[in-house]
Amino acid sequence: MSDILLYKQKGAVVTLTINQDETRNAISSDEMIDAFDSAAKRINRDDSVSVVILTGAGKAFSSGGNVKDMKDKAGMFGGSPVELREGYRRGIQRIPLAMNNLEVPLIAAVNGPAIGAGCDLAMMCDIRIASTKAKFAESFAKIGIIPGDGGAWFLPRAIGMSRACEMAFTGEAVDASTALSWGMVSQVVEPEDLMAAAETMASRIAVNPPRALRMTKKLLKEGQRVSLETLLELSASMQALAHHTSDHTEAVSAMLEKRAPEFKGM
Repeated sequence: MSDILLYKQKGAVVTLTINQDETRNAISSDEMIDAFDSAAKRINRDDSVSVVILTGAGKAFSSGGNVKDMKDKAGMFGGSPVELREGYRRGIQRIPLAMNNLEVPLIAAVNGPAIGAGCDLAMMCDIRIASTKAKFAESFAKIGIIPGDGGAWFLPRAIGMSRACEMAFTGEAVDASTALSWGMVSQVVEPEDLMAAAETMASRIAVNPPRALRMTKKLLKEGQRVSLETLLELSASMQALAHHTSDHTEAVSAMLEKRAPEFKGM
């Protein structure tokens, strides 16, 4: 795994750390995009992983696109309109696809500013916990562009259409306390307590059977876009599988015997 996206596993929990403090954890380079894509695929293949925490190194969660590259028309921001379009499709748009297809619960530990594509990256996560130093800005309009990385899809689902429009049309930042009142984040903690809070949340999730967690996340995702009838059919099929796992048998036995269960992911 690349040093620009650190991958650390402890038990069933993987922590991904965006490790580009010198660019305030910009995410628009080819190397960073490849790292996110590779990490998501690795996690999906690894049944020992039940939960992922995503955070940033240094003072920022992520500054999004590299504004200096935008000024210089460099990297993904260079070329003709046709080349730019393909650059987005083959470049940074791989990140929302990878994050949305991640099979395990994903917690954002937002340690500082999450700006532009960095804000959208936080919205791609299932649960968000923020430091008091965090702020969020859907700031594309401020520099004369649009949310090119799926923000127009993720942000309304996270905070509702009216709030999403307010953020996208003004480009203004909201602080952690506002984010909490809007339901954008579920907790706000002091900076020194952030990773402990994220790890506590991860441990509360990871105690459950890993296959049931992955199927539950799949149902929650599908429930946002399919009819009730379709979701019920999918639920019935997954439930039939769940009832035949050894972890289900162990969970029921442990509950009846009043002991802690021992799950094997089977």
